[in-house]
Amino acid sequence: MRHLLYKLISVLSVFAFATMACQSAHAQSNTNGVGGSIAEQILTNNAMEVISVTASKSPQAINNTPDSVSAILASQIETISPQHINQVLDAIPGTWISRGNGQEHLTAIRSPVLTGAGSCGAFFMGLDGISIRAPGFCNSNQLFDINYEQARSIDVLRSPASTLYGGNALHGVINFITADAFNVNNNQASLQVGAEDFARLSSSYGKTYQDSAWLNLTNVTQENGFQAQSGYDQQKMTHIYQTDKKEWSNKTVLDISNLNQETAGFIRGFESFKDSEIRKTNPNPEAYRDVKSLRLYSKFNYFFEQSELQITPYLRANSMAFLQHFLPWQALEKNSHTSIGVQNKYQYLWQNINWILGADIDYTKGSLTETQDDDFSPSIPKGIHYDYDVNATQLATYLQGLWRQNNLSIRFGARLERNAYDYNNNTEGRSACADDVAVCRFSRPDNQSVSFTALSPSINIQYQIKSNLSVYGKFSQGFRAPQATELFRLQNNQQVADIENENMLSFEIGSRFYNEQTLVHFAIYTMNKKDVIFQNSERQNVSNGETKHQGVEFELTRKLTDSLSLQGHVSYAEHTYSKDTSLVSTNIKGNEIDTAPKWFANASINYQPLENLNAQLTWQHLSSYYLNPENTAKYDGHDLLDINLSYQLANNTEVSLHMLNLTNVAYAERADFAFGNYRYFVGQPRRAFIKFIYSY
Repeated sequence: MRHLLYKLISVLSVFAFATMACQSAHAQSNTNGVGGSIAEQILTNNAMEVISVTASKSPQAINNTPDSVSAILASQIETISPQHINQVLDAIPGTWISRGNGQEHLTAIRSPVLTGAGSCGAFFMGLDGISIRAPGFCNSNQLFDINYEQARSIDVLRSPASTLYGGNALHGVINFITADAFNVNNNQASLQVGAEDFARLSSSYGKTYQDSAWLNLTNVTQENGFQAQSGYDQQKMTHIYQTDKKEWSNKTVLDISNLNQETAGFIRGFESFKDSEIRKTNPNPEAYRDVKSLRLYSKFNYFFEQSELQITPYLRANSMAFLQHFLPWQALEKNSHTSIGVQNKYQYLWQNINWILGADIDYTKGSLTETQDDDFSPSIPKGIHYDYDVNATQLATYLQGLWRQNNLSIRFGARLERNAYDYNNNTEGRSACADDVAVCRFSRPDNQSVSFTALSPSINIQYQIKSNLSVYGKFSQGFRAPQATELFRLQNNQQVADIENENMLSFEIGSRFYNEQTLVHFAIYTMNKKDVIFQNSERQNVSNGETKHQGVEFELTRKLTDSLSLQGHVSYAEHTYSKDTSLVSTNIKGNEIDTAPKWFANASINYQPLENLNAQLTWQHLSSYYLNPENTAKYDGHDLLDINLSYQLANNTEVSLHMLNLTNVAYAERADFAFGNYRYFVGQPRRAFIKFIYSY
């Protein structure tokens, strides 16, 4: 595997950067900002004029998009100067990134916070439209791989997007857009320091030539942690090289990250997060997580009179080792995978319809081992629990058309996708336990090959009532294939995971209004998910669950005066079990799904009393939610206030102050109930960070 990884990196690196030797060395500014590609995302200084490719893989102003898609711009990320990705994405309607310890997290997009082996498979998380992790090999915490701190923007598309992005876009898409090397005004270096010995050093440096440009983005972070022995060190780098010629363009991105984290586990006991002493303790000081990741792609665009061809070969590699502190026996897991793939897209005009025809290929070699040092019980013995390899292939083709007539537009499409797994068990025997143990916790299936095929159609209809007012309706069918761990990491004597694709039907209606002062987006949705994969009360992986998800979202940006503006959202949702299942021993049909708050709200008041002084006050509301399917344990929710201040000291120097949890609320980032105990990831008390930025 290591030899293959090095070989692939070498080959693709030579291929990706070969064009650099042919470029002109004449230093001349180029400010077109789009690299010549109609598939690039175009941003302006006005947040009300954002153009995104995430919803349709074709550039379209978000204000005129018949989808629930929102963007966080680089300027907004800079205002927040976040220590965790949840500080950024909680500003998106219907979205909650539940923070664990350190850089860990779980995700919700028009959904509960999903947990379990395949929970992350419900969300497509990509870098410039390419999945961060391989299909079938997601990780619940995978956003920590991405250099979001220096992204050009972050797009979040809420609702199934399987037609364009495949199985992992069941509930939505989080797409990180890298910077445009042609559109860099200056180079920067910054230092941020703050609570718990937090320190982050960042740099941005690039060069622009006549028809090419490059940009290097780097940040290095360390923090000692609020809880005992819970610090982390992380390094990220994004290198971008672009070429812009009349007939073709290229964008090549190398993105790498490394995380070494000492992890604090759950604190236990009802509302223990309110105890000032307990919340600083670490019940699992031995826990850790080490993660390495690499992504490399080279996107080629060829332009014709009425069409464009885009070819994007890519490579990804990931490895991770972590102690499973959330389980009493604390086994050690090591997993890795390496992928090569290519995305192909042809966009053309025919019969007054703008067509996009695409084909995606992804091939992955993955492995997983789980070991335990000490015996816990006869059914949970020490030694090797799992050791297996999986080769996976994803093949997909899709077609999308956009038809316009006067004020009416219709976008329609469908995707056909096949995911195949070839599994090989490297251990001896089907059980990790002694022969006399009747029911062993860890089951090892025989070698096998399985595949899953799905067709996912979608249609959007939009009517432009006025030039700045539209209404739309959307139907989409989403799916996700089972993840490798759901198929092959079995328990309690299960030898075959007879599970199918999860499927969801989604209906949405919405409206958008905008002018120079105001942007409003309103949406109502209902989604029904079938064949939900879960682990039943006998710890068998099955797929006969059904859930219902419905809600309302309201998003507002309003310029009140020349110096005062308001931005925020309110989201209400109900997530329920629509069928009784064997998840637990009681009837849960009609119950609320656990870790599914009904209300999200986030509002920011931005004030600029002086040309060189900016202030932002942000309020975040999270309502109560149940902690178990029986709806017998509950967390009461919380409200938080943050403030961000920035001051321009000189033309090239800026200082900013960031104060979090101003009212010093005792809260939980995530509440849970398992093994008969209330468990919490601790929310940190009031804390401050200061940042210095030098431009040159």
